[in-house]
Amino acid sequence: MPELPDIELYAAALRQRIVGQPLQQSTVKSLFALRSVEPPMSALAGAVSKDILRFGKRLVFVFDAPAVMVTHLMLAGRLLWDAKPTSLGKALLASWQFPTGTLYLTEAGTKRRASITLFPNLEAARGAIPAALEPLECTEQEFLKAVGASSRTLKRALIDPATLSGIGNAYSDEILHHARLSPVRLTNHLDNQEWSRLYCSTQHVLGQAMQHLKDHFGDRFPGRGQITAFRPEFAAHGKFGQPCPVCGVPIQRIRYAENETNYCPRCQNEDRLLSDRSLARLLKADWPRTVEELLEGKQR
Repeated sequence: MPELPDIELYAAALRQRIVGQPLQQSTVKSLFALRSVEPPMSALAGAVSKDILRFGKRLVFVFDAPAVMVTHLMLAGRLLWDAKPTSLGKALLASWQFPTGTLYLTEAGTKRRASITLFPNLEAARGAIPAALEPLECTEQEFLKAVGASSRTLKRALIDPATLSGIGNAYSDEILHHARLSPVRLTNHLDNQEWSRLYCSTQHVLGQAMQHLKDHFGDRFPGRGQITAFRPEFAAHGKFGQPCPVCGVPIQRIRYAENETNYCPRCQNEDRLLSDRSLARLLKADWPRTVEELLEGKQR
């Protein structure tokens, strides 16, 4: 799922291309994607784009019209600029044509989760989206108060959209790896030094990711497959079995539903492996509990 750095990249690229431009034509190919009836999409016909905002993991298109359009890409939704529509096939959900080019909303796979919602104004859009703390704009005390408001795992606290804005599975893994904190550590068990470390790592990882994407893409709009949760510069997320860039121990993972948590057992969990429910149940007594047992098993 595109997260804060990815959405900010989309927003910046779109501002360059459509702010100040009238919407000439809009086409919705998938009725499952359109989640509202009033105001209708026709309310935006001829309207001039004023700004592109980010609310959490959503993009908000502001026009000089009595309608605001909000897109949520969810897991597999992506935006493309001036692509060849014939090459998009069933992945194409909607398109918006401007004098400068055409924006396409696509979604891989068969599950239609990406959405388009129209609101009568910006205030209505804000009211419908959970308010959360902006991790790059808050103080350390504001961060501690929000993330530590209740006792839960650090992983769950970081990805809660009602707590922090724009952080998901990928960047929570990277933040916790950088902070050297276990994803299953409880928020009410952290001391002041660990809270400070978590806050600084959140700022560092997200800020560095945004700069990396800006440097990488420049003025180019991201193409197909270029906005992904699996990036070569990541330390932990999507790196299962690969050596941790800090200590060299193989990155481990916990799988649940459609998500997984990636971590370094040495840097983050005192050389202990967290139990992956499915694999631990399958391997039973053979499931390694420590880094030593893991490495011994690899050598056999």
